[in-house]
Amino acid sequence: MRTTPYRSTLVGRSRIVERLAQTLQARGRAVLTGPAGVGKTEVAQAAAAQAADRGETVLWLAPQPADRAMPGAAVAALVASVPPAALEGLPGPQRAAVAVLCREATAPDTDWDPIALRLGLARILRTLAERRPVLLVVDDTRHLDPESVDLLRFALHLAPPGLRVLAVETPAPCAPGHTPTPEPLPHGDPHGPAHGASPQHGLDHPAPDPHTDVHGPDGAAVGTDPGAAGPDRTDDTRTRTGTGPAPDADQAGPAQPGAGYGPGGPQGPGGDLSPLALWVPSEADVLLVPPLQADEIAELLVQHRLASRMAGRIHRASGGNPRLALAVGRSLADATTPVHHAEALPLSGRARDLARRMLATASPAVRSALLLAALALRPTAALVRRAGRPSAEAELAAAERAGLVSLTENGAVAFTAGLLPTTLVHDTCWTERSRAHTALARVVDDPVEAVRHRALATDVPDEELAAEVAAAVDTVRRRGNSALAAELALLAAESTPVHLGPKRIARLAAAAGEAARAARSDLAVRAAGDLLARDADPADRVRARLAVLDTAGQGLTDVDELFVHALEDSESDPALRAAVLLRLSVKHVLADGDPVRSRAAAVESAALAVSVGDPHTAAQALTVQARMDRSLGVPDAEETLAEARVLEMADRPLGVRNAAQILTIRHALFDDRLTEARDQVNALLPLVERRGPVEDTIELLHTLAAVETRRGQCAAALQYAHRSLALTLEAGLSPGPAWYTLALAETAGGSFARAISYARRSVQASEEEGDHVFLSRSLYALGRVQLLTGDVSGSLETLRRVQDNERAQRTVDPSMLRWHEELAEALLANDAREQAEDLLADVGPVAERLGRTTVLLGCDRAYALCLAAGGKPEEAAGLLAETAERFAAHGLFLEQGRCLIALARVERRRRRRSAAQQALQTAAAVFERAGAAPWLQLTGETPGRAESTPAGGDALARLTDAEARLARLVGQGASNQEAAARLYLSVKTVEARLTRIYQKLDVRSRSQLATVLNTAPEPGPSGT
Repeated sequence: MRTTPYRSTLVGRSRIVERLAQTLQARGRAVLTGPAGVGKTEVAQAAAAQAADRGETVLWLAPQPADRAMPGAAVAALVASVPPAALEGLPGPQRAAVAVLCREATAPDTDWDPIALRLGLARILRTLAERRPVLLVVDDTRHLDPESVDLLRFALHLAPPGLRVLAVETPAPCAPGHTPTPEPLPHGDPHGPAHGASPQHGLDHPAPDPHTDVHGPDGAAVGTDPGAAGPDRTDDTRTRTGTGPAPDADQAGPAQPGAGYGPGGPQGPGGDLSPLALWVPSEADVLLVPPLQADEIAELLVQHRLASRMAGRIHRASGGNPRLALAVGRSLADATTPVHHAEALPLSGRARDLARRMLATASPAVRSALLLAALALRPTAALVRRAGRPSAEAELAAAERAGLVSLTENGAVAFTAGLLPTTLVHDTCWTERSRAHTALARVVDDPVEAVRHRALATDVPDEELAAEVAAAVDTVRRRGNSALAAELALLAAESTPVHLGPKRIARLAAAAGEAARAARSDLAVRAAGDLLARDADPADRVRARLAVLDTAGQGLTDVDELFVHALEDSESDPALRAAVLLRLSVKHVLADGDPVRSRAAAVESAALAVSVGDPHTAAQALTVQARMDRSLGVPDAEETLAEARVLEMADRPLGVRNAAQILTIRHALFDDRLTEARDQVNALLPLVERRGPVEDTIELLHTLAAVETRRGQCAAALQYAHRSLALTLEAGLSPGPAWYTLALAETAGGSFARAISYARRSVQASEEEGDHVFLSRSLYALGRVQLLTGDVSGSLETLRRVQDNERAQRTVDPSMLRWHEELAEALLANDAREQAEDLLADVGPVAERLGRTTVLLGCDRAYALCLAAGGKPEEAAGLLAETAERFAAHGLFLEQGRCLIALARVERRRRRRSAAQQALQTAAAVFERAGAAPWLQLTGETPGRAESTPAGGDALARLTDAEARLARLVGQGASNQEAAARLYLSVKTVEARLTRIYQKLDVRSRSQLATVLNTAPEPGPSGT
């Protein structure tokens, strides 16, 4: 399966890059700050690239950690990077001082003049700024040596306005109880620390915690790979002119304990790693680079060709830190077995190492406080203090300054990245963890939490304790905390003594069920693995395997063995077999792309469930059958769905796993009964949000976004689509479906560029999951936007993949995914009119037999374009006008506007400019009422403007889109072979199409064609 290409861009930083540019323009001085790995250097690189594009000189100074111990190293590197012409006008003493600094001359034994060096550096920068504006980027200031800082302070103080400076800083953490004090300024400089920068804290680096593994899983010492999770840094100081800065300094990671550089040498006073001040605080604005949002982390993963389906989990593990997120993503990529969406992340290698580096800045006292916070369910500073840390507030405050936790006003503690507490617990020995759990058990104010800590504090099975934990499961379930219920259920099973075998097996089966209800794949796998290793009866084995299947989400491509064993064990139990067949029916359609086998399994499951009086399974199986019937064009699909709804309503209250009701709403959407669909969703959604699983809420939000998109309520569609994505990422589910929905909503009312981005991401996620259903949908969304934006060759390729996938899945009903009309138009735009007409002739009778009225309208629009391309513009115009009115009657206003754009283009080719202008104006009014911003832009090329263009523009209007593209390529000098390669056509097709172009434009040579084209305006994007 191919991977759709994705172009790399700066992710989630456009706003801060814009703010930075404004700050530099207004103030001339700026500081970028934030924790290591957050992407400060990337933002600085973007600012440098913008400056270079404006023709400015960019100086990039990237000192390395070792440079702080070398007097003058940074300034020497800076001077070495400037053009030689900048040094030519220096007076003799200044030139001599610079030569000594750069080791071009031997330092004199006497009469060394430090003032000459200061003045020389100032003159060099002033000379550069006189020629054109200069941007100096210092990345990062932690590694500047004090002598260079002194020289730069003086030079920047005398710098002209044409010199702007950007400093990249990583705040230094501080130890608890240490009073921050300003670092002594070298040479008696009166200037203070940079405005907004972290105070100059001293950090006493402790010896490694005896309970912390200072080596990574692969045996490498922690912190020995400064390039982990990012491009490798070279060891030399890099200073560059232009837009080629060194890779992100953040990716080198914070300095390791015992390896800091301060003003006193490699291990300065107090081991201080604080950045030194380059200017008076009031001279610079400080901009904090924030962590990325979950959706931005997903885009980052896609750019780095990493699996994006677990973007929500990765975002929580990384806290939005790009460097950590990439490390976690690479851990998943390196995993030997697939990881389900709710399974514990296999954090190893670079991911663990990066977390250990961050934790290494904490003293033993701070680590002890953090361990208590990591083990508690609801950590607060007061709880940590009561558990044996009298200085908890100070210790946690130090951890907050180090970027490890955040503290709320009421004292609640939250780790900045989920990777930190898991690594801390992972690296702490059992004895210390046990003591911490024991301490917490004595001071928590909730009996459920107390019994949990007591159970975790011992590794000796105890039936009395196990029974207490099992009883707590019911309490937690009533509270609605399904995740904690699943954890406690497994803890109760694992605390059961071995000699109580049947009771342990029963508790393991119950734990697997709780894990399935909580969508915790990791706990379900643990419970099932323990149960299957014991002498359990077939029914318990089946239930355990069903729990694992129910937590697999869309990842059903590697579970065949589970199904084989489950079918074998359920052979004598009709109820269990019905449950297994129900899961198998879902697997057949999602992972296998086989609706026929899915339907057969659903039919058998429903029959078995009815025979044993199981309305719940019967309703679910009939719902799957109805879904497949609709796809396969079976006439009885609605009757089957109605039967499922009756069983579902009798089995459970409205709002609790209402699959049949949700499918009923989806069918109304497919049939464009949009008001009915919207009203049903709005009635069901509040109940599902209160009672049902998050998956049902997400499905309803998907549906509501699609309904509002079709209705032309673009703002509402975008709102619902973003809500569905937020819930998807929060739940740790695959974002593929949510991205598909966002692609549709962005196409309607956002931007075509964002729609393409979301569609590409959805394609990749669906490919990763092996989800055939959403792969087709995502490709459809992508191909449609490609067509609208004028990428007709890309659109044709994408939509042909949709056609192949849908045919492989034997999908008959054309209303579920309306790719036929889009592919027909793409074929027509690629000069394959006969193929387009054949496609429309095939789908028309099917849509008519099934009563899909609005599908036929879409086919009419495409067929009208075929008429126009076939030399029948009058018939085409009449059909388009009629189709636009019928779309409006059905409330499909975006489709109405799209028909009007097509009508305007046909009328222009008929030289009916007034009619064309009226059609475009009507379309613009429709799009403006709907808030369809990208469609409104398609109406911008109005006939009124075209009337004032030269005659060449009128001649070019007589060409089809495909002919116009070829004409422009040939007019620009492309040979037939080159044009064929760029348009993905055969040379023979190019020759035939070029002949028609010559005839339409009444030209006889390429030179005459070029003359006509030079007077013609550029054609707009394809929107019809």
